Amino acid sequence: MRIISWNCNGGFRKKFHTLENLNADILVIQECEDPTQSKSTEYLEWAGNYLWIGKSKHKGIGVFAKKGNIVKPINLDSKSLRIFLPFKINDDLNVLAVWTQGTESGEYRYIGQMWLYLQLHKDFFKSDKHLIIGDFNSNKIWDRKRTIGNHTHVVEALKEIGITSSYHHILSCDQGSELHPTFFMYRKTEKPYHIDYAFVSETLIHDSKVEIGNPNDWLTYSDHMPLIFTMNK
Repeated sequence: MRIISWNCNGGFRKKFHTLENLNADILVIQECEDPTQSKSTEYLEWAGNYLWIGKSKHKGIGVFAKKGNIVKPINLDSKSLRIFLPFKINDDLNVLAVWTQGTESGEYRYIGQMWLYLQLHKDFFKSDKHLIIGDFNSNKIWDRKRTIGNHTHVVEALKEIGITSSYHHILSCDQGSELHPTFFMYRKTEKPYHIDYAFVSETLIHDSKVEIGNPNDWLTYSDHMPLIFTMNK
């Protein structure tokens, strides 16, 4: 199973062809348009079996199933937290697609949204097989800016329920010391950050791997690199 997460930086109706060579089973795309409200019939036809959520028809999370796979929504109330799309692949693997965002109040912004989401649904994530994947807009290096619900708190809360970062496990890398950026601010190579993640149940992590797209290939299209999560099943 090959699941790819990519913040496409908008205009996905013009970019979806760029992912064809990545051979995905499931695509999790942040900042993409709702296919049913797009003017591109080609994009709608390509979307096939898909899920989408967003506050604007122009920018949300899209989940696109390929190669005969099937995705179905999971009924978890996100309240006003943004943006989370829980779904199940082939009635087997539970996945939470993530694109954390800011808040009008300034409280619990970005990773704080993930922290609050976990408080709402921690019991759900304690059982079965789970993957939490997407653009978290967060890294441990920014912990000092938030005393409650920061990046480390989220990582620790997930660890307590048996879910850990595939990238950090496989590379034996500490949070905040990543070797592969997933985001380049303003698409500048001198401003690299690692803010996209794939957290997976520890029962599955030994059969998984994560790859990060090369900026030489992807900066033309987005400030984010594709995160490619592969799990042997």
